[in-house]
This record gives sequence, structure tokens and C-alpha cells, in this order.
Amino acid sequence: MTTLLERFRGLVHQAVKEAKHESESEAHQIFRDAAGHKPKGLLPQTINPDEETVPGIEHPGSTGVIYCSDRAMANGFTYANAHEWANLGQGAPEVGDIPFAAPRPTSVQFPIDANEYAPTTGVKELREAVANLYNVEYRQGKASQYTYENVCIVPGGRAGLSRVAAVIGSVYTSYQIPDYTAYDQMLSAFKKLVPVPTALDAENQYRLDIKQLRSDIQKQGLQVVLASNPRNPTGQVVRGKELQELVDLGRETSTTLILDEFYSWYIYPNTDAEYGNTVSSAEYIDDVNKDSVIIVNGLTKNWRLPGWRICWVVGPKNLISALSQSGSFLDGGASHPLQIASIPLLRPEYVHSERMALQKHFKAKRDHVLKRLSELGLTVSVPPEATFYIWLNLEGLPPPLNNGLTFFEELLKEKCIVVPGIFFDINPSHRRNLFSSPCHHFIRISFGPPIESLDKGVDAIARVLDRAHKDGMRAFGHGYKPTETDASEHAKHA
Repeated sequence: MTTLLERFRGLVHQAVKEAKHESESEAHQIFRDAAGHKPKGLLPQTINPDEETVPGIEHPGSTGVIYCSDRAMANGFTYANAHEWANLGQGAPEVGDIPFAAPRPTSVQFPIDANEYAPTTGVKELREAVANLYNVEYRQGKASQYTYENVCIVPGGRAGLSRVAAVIGSVYTSYQIPDYTAYDQMLSAFKKLVPVPTALDAENQYRLDIKQLRSDIQKQGLQVVLASNPRNPTGQVVRGKELQELVDLGRETSTTLILDEFYSWYIYPNTDAEYGNTVSSAEYIDDVNKDSVIIVNGLTKNWRLPGWRICWVVGPKNLISALSQSGSFLDGGASHPLQIASIPLLRPEYVHSERMALQKHFKAKRDHVLKRLSELGLTVSVPPEATFYIWLNLEGLPPPLNNGLTFFEELLKEKCIVVPGIFFDINPSHRRNLFSSPCHHFIRISFGPPIESLDKGVDAIARVLDRAHKDGMRAFGHGYKPTETDASEHAKHA
């Protein structure tokens, strides 16, 4: 069967001139006009009514999902009509019942004293449950074991990362491109962290090059390495010998590893015997109080309970003590009642059963979406082996559909939301011409939502491609609806 993509070959002569700079793209200009997205120069911006609403305030910019939601609202999306849209941009899994998993919690019971504030490090019983789970899953037979003193409960993963960033000194911090969008804001907000990027190569399956990292640590004086593992958005994972080498490298070079392990259950096996496996750097730590490995995880992704905002940081005791102090002025701690309700969810037997159900269900959804994309001619060159994301390269499409930001805008017209790849180009100063970004040609598709939403989203992608085939390329790349702030600016100049 001839795919839509193959039929595009006859449209090359119809394509508009390919833009080479963001100034030539309407979608990119809308992005830059959003508060916080303008390039940051060497001197502070002193006159900018959108970004400096009161003296001294600098707008931090929005994360990818927030920007995408704002643009969707400009195109008619509301939470009342959300069922009419395919939200493949959400960074959250479906939260309803799935086959072979326990029924979803719909109520919580807690003692009356749980109406008080919880300690900023969290409820001791929950900290003990987290420590026990890590010991059972990753540290059986090892002399050094986690205790509650190695665990800090935090109100969400971002809060955990922020607490960690607040207690790190003025250091060079290594991170990889592409990676989780919120790292951009974190590295921007905490000025002591000096960002040092490394671009991962698709030809190497977006693998972390341990040898290169060792060289960077030695030659550039890196003291902190920040990374998601499994990796958002590429769906790859560092495990086994490679993960052990990474932990060993941190120990040998006195480098702190901050590992965002929120997708540690989303590992897709090749055989039935491999179902139930998980991944964590905790397996390769020698001494839990001496190895400078900081793990951030929680109920958000693996347990499919993002609304609970119950997460944790696992690391050496002295780190946990510091996090208690930073939490006292950053976030004040996680919900006391929900911490109490979370304790039985960390029983090892419950965890294993839930993980088995999750992996089977999400692997089936992954395979379904990959198959449908392939039928459209959109073959994923590096299929996800973990997470619930597909990192889709649009480079083979005619311009301007071959850049992620324009494709995203065209999908909004079809009531479908994805995330443009440029949001995963962690670029705190925002100086780079976005057309030069290694993430420029990509979008991230989430297969977190239920299968009905996934099909609705792929149908929308098919309609965009079909529209291009029938009408040619000149209808694309313009005519996008302004956001509210843009609308007020247009009104002033009308």
C-alpha cells in the first residue's frame, strides 16, 4: 500500500521555500512572543512589559506542556470539551483501571492528626516503606541498606529536583539533549548551577557515552550530572553494565549523579519472561551514605497517581537533612493524608503485580501506535524501549511540516496536542536559533492516554498529511491563532 509520505514525493515542487531561521516562521514567532521565551542577553532586560510586570521580576518562561496547553486553548481547547481532543502531549499516564491491575483508589482514610502539617522530610512510616521497597527490589544481599533516614518525601518530582538544586553549590552541571523540559526552568532559576550541555546522537540510539562523560568531568570540571533514566523524551534506558559504569564513574570522580527515575517501571521486554523487570541506580550503589547518587521517583508515573503529588528523593543521610531545610522554605512538604494513604501502595507484592499489569498494557499501546504511524510512512527510527513517549522525526516531510513547532500548530487545527521537540533542547539562555536545534525536526507523542485517545490523535496526524497531499504545501505554516497576550498586542496595533 502506498503511504501518504510516499505520495509526498510528487509534491516537492509545490512546497514553499524552506525556512532557515525562526524569524521566517510564524509558529516560531508566536513561540518567541510568549513571555519568558525571548533570547536572554548578557545584560538583563529592563524594559519588557510582558516579562517584567513589577520591577526586578523576570518571567521564567513556560515548560513544554504548559505552552502547548496555552496554544491549545487559543485554538478552542477547554477542560469542558477536553473529550473532543486527543491530548498526546500530556506527560502523565492514564489513571483509570487497566487489565489485571488493582482497582484505582477513590477514597482515603487517615487519622485525625493527619490534618496537621507533616514533617518536611515526610511521614516516617512512608519513608520506611520507600526504603524497604528499594532494599527488596535492588539491594538484596548487600551490606549497605537504605533506612528512612535516606528518604525525603516531596510534593512532586519538580519539588524534589528544586529542593536538590537549592542545596547544591556553585558547580558545573552536565545534562544531555534531549531531556525533560523542566530541567530548563530549574537550571535557569537556580543561578548557582552552571549548565554544561551534551547532545546525544540518534545514530548512537541516544545512548549516554560514559567514556565521553568521563573526559568531560576531567577536562571541564563537572561536579553534577543531571539525567532522566529511563529517558524522557527518547524512550531509551541506561541499565545493566552501562548503568553500573555510570554509578562507578560518579564514585571514582567524586561527581554527584542526580537521576530522575520516574519511568523505572516502563520497561518493555522482548520475551514474556522479562515482564516485571525494573531499573534503578540503587542496584549499583556500594554505600548508600557515601556514594553521591541522588534518586528522584514517586507515585506520579509508575503508580499512575499524578494527582497525589507524592514523590521522594533517595540519597545519603546528609543530603536528606539538607533537603528538609530547603523544603521548609520552598514547598512546606507533601500532603499528610495522602502520605498516610500511600504506605500500603509500596508493599513489594503489590508493586510487582501492578508493574506486570502496567508493562503489558503500555507495551500493547506502544506497539499499536508505532504500527499506525508506520502505516502513514512515519517510521520511528529509534523506537522507545521504555517510558510512554515516542520521539518522532519529521525530517522526511516537506517544509514547513518538517519542523516540530509548525507540525504542532497544524495538529491543533485538528484538535490534537503533541509537544514540539524544541522544548527538550535544554537551553536556559534561549539564545540558540531554534532552527539550529538538534530537536528542531521532532515532536514527542505520548502514549500515556487511553487507546481511544491515541487512535483519535493518529487520525489527526493522518488528516494533516492527507490535507497536505490534496491541497499542497502552501496552506501550511501560517494563519495560526494568537494566544491571549498576543491578541492584546495585535489589538493595540490594529
